[in-house]
Amino acid sequence: MVIGTNIYWALFIIITLASWIASSAVNHRFERYAKVPVRLTGKEVAEKMLREHGIDDVQVTCTSGHLTDHYNPVTKTINLSESVYSSASIAAAAVAAHECGHAVQHAHEYAPLKMRSALVPAVQFASSWLTWVILGGILLVGVFPYLLMFGIGLFGITTLFSFVTLPVEIDASRRAISWLEESGITTRETNEMAVSALKSAAWTYVVAALSSLATLVYYIMILLDRR
Repeated sequence: MVIGTNIYWALFIIITLASWIASSAVNHRFERYAKVPVRLTGKEVAEKMLREHGIDDVQVTCTSGHLTDHYNPVTKTINLSESVYSSASIAAAAVAAHECGHAVQHAHEYAPLKMRSALVPAVQFASSWLTWVILGGILLVGVFPYLLMFGIGLFGITTLFSFVTLPVEIDASRRAISWLEESGITTRETNEMAVSALKSAAWTYVVAALSSLATLVYYIMILLDRR
């Protein structure tokens, strides 16, 4: 178990470093590309993309925070952060188009998005109880191993959600890049910037998924060692 613990902590340090690098890259590239102008604001990009895809039941709204942009399939709203909503930059255009990519997925019933949406209630339940169940399971693993097994099951749901998220985010970026170029919003040069920005954002999801998987394996190792 000592070897397994050492391996886990080595992976934890590596993944934490990778997460910091990915997050820093996203912020750096957003700040850099936020200075490169395009002809439409993030709000206008989103509205144009929705309109050209025949989607008329999704609203574009402004939300507080930095890079808090997201698509809500329940309320059918594309929520753009303040730095994206009113900014006419390649960074804002890329982010807005990416979120619209999710709306297009929703309209076309994209399978991975449907699966991720179906997992949301289970993930919310798991997240509410996960910390206490895992903690209690580790402390009582020699007496009541089923508690840790239950905790591992809850954590497995969140790990599955992280991996299902990957194709959803990658596909949304693919749709965004393709449309930005076809619509003439980006040039050959600025399209490469949009690709760079969205790729760096995608890496944050990859790192998060790998981190979740490493933690899940560690909990399984604890269970197997103590039984």
